[in-house]
Amino acid sequence: MSMPVEQDQTQAEPIGSEFTAEDKPWQTIVWNDPVNLMSYVTYVFQKLFGYSREHATKLMLDVHHKGRALVSSGSKDKVEGDVAKLHAAGLWATMQHQS
Repeated sequence: MSMPVEQDQTQAEPIGSEFTAEDKPWQTIVWNDPVNLMSYVTYVFQKLFGYSREHATKLMLDVHHKGRALVSSGSKDKVEGDVAKLHAAGLWATMQHQS
């Protein structure tokens, strides 16, 4: 006589709108300020995040023209570190949970 075999029950990954707030990444926002030169902001983005000069310049122009730019995203710990590094470099940065 054979014993019934228990089937493994796996949970499918959430798709699209099924993501919860915990599944969404945190974001680092850099805000425009009247102090830092545009060339310095570009330099900081290159050094802290390893962005190419072109990408760093695009982000800097977003900060300058739109007042803000999303410069990184990821786990809460990673983004907290990014914000701290930006503050240490003299930039105004905050973090938010992606909506």
